[in-house]
Amino acid sequence: MKFISWNVNGLRACMGKGFLNFFKEQDADIFCLQETKLQEGQIDLELPGFYQYWNYAEKKGYSGTAVFTKEEPLQVTYGIGIEEHDHEGRVITLEYPDFYFITVYTPNSQNELARLPYRMKWEDDFLSYLKSLEEKKPVVICGDLNVAHKEIDLKNPKSNHKNAGFTDEEREKFTALTQAGFIDTFRYFYPDVKDVYSWWSYRFKAREKNAGWRIDYFVVSEALKERLEDAMIYHEVMGSDHCPVGLKLR
Repeated sequence: MKFISWNVNGLRACMGKGFLNFFKEQDADIFCLQETKLQEGQIDLELPGFYQYWNYAEKKGYSGTAVFTKEEPLQVTYGIGIEEHDHEGRVITLEYPDFYFITVYTPNSQNELARLPYRMKWEDDFLSYLKSLEEKKPVVICGDLNVAHKEIDLKNPKSNHKNAGFTDEEREKFTALTQAGFIDTFRYFYPDVKDVYSWWSYRFKAREKNAGWRIDYFVVSEALKERLEDAMIYHEVMGSDHCPVGLKLR
């Protein structure tokens, strides 16, 4: 099975930059989006052979997630069941016979870490949500988690320390996720690979210089370890300030 996740930073803009070509080329079993920046009815997307599920933020032009899947899930839920967190279209959960599949767009801590306290609450509640699902069956999580976990995961760790996405607090929450029995699949396969990123600022020619961050992930329950086949980062794919990431399961 092949899964792909992409923060498109506005799907309508990405559509004009080759989105459908990549979508068709990859022919993934499940293809997820974050930061769609859409409201219902703002796009008419024909994807023959795929079921479509959308979670829109209440605020226009903000956040939002989507999942396109070949196999119809047993059940689909939106959000994590906590009022405080479920207005921004950040989570979609699909239940399949042998696992749950989640796409997530984790809140950004923002400039001057204005939203860091909220982010910490989100992290705890999201992990509790994952663990509650895992009591029933294993979980696959993908999306923009808005954190570079280790120094190897961004080009300039020293100058970015304590910036949003590379604070000690955010990194510790990702460590807590791995300690709770979840695997960062890219690092599982490529523990020492450097200079492979999934997001680059639009400023300072960052992508041209490959001054990026790895903040987009596939994370899976330990129970799925034997089924892991490969993890991919499609760093050559343009169309957004993020590139797509992928996972293959046996």
